[in-house]
Amino acid sequence: MSKLIPLEDHIIVEAIAEEQVTKSGIILPDSKEKPSKGKVIAVGAGKILDNGSRAAVDVAVGDIVYFTKYAPDELEVDGTSYLVIKQSSVLAKQA
Repeated sequence: MSKLIPLEDHIIVEAIAEEQVTKSGIILPDSKEKPSKGKVIAVGAGKILDNGSRAAVDVAVGDIVYFTKYAPDELEVDGTSYLVIKQSSVLAKQA
């Protein structure tokens, strides 16, 4: 992978496919719905505040995050697809 460096409060995420399993254990095929879960690949330095300082970013490389479905922008680098989202679109991270 080429080294991607997100700017300000942007986060680069690699989508994680979510398998859907029914209560009886049947695995449903992957739908064409946009992903809402991913692994953080790179994190920006944080948004610049009015006083010139930077706001801390709440996620780190390697975190699994959940985000709004329509927030990410898709980016393809060297044949690999990534999602770029703003920190404000991250709803939660997996503990």
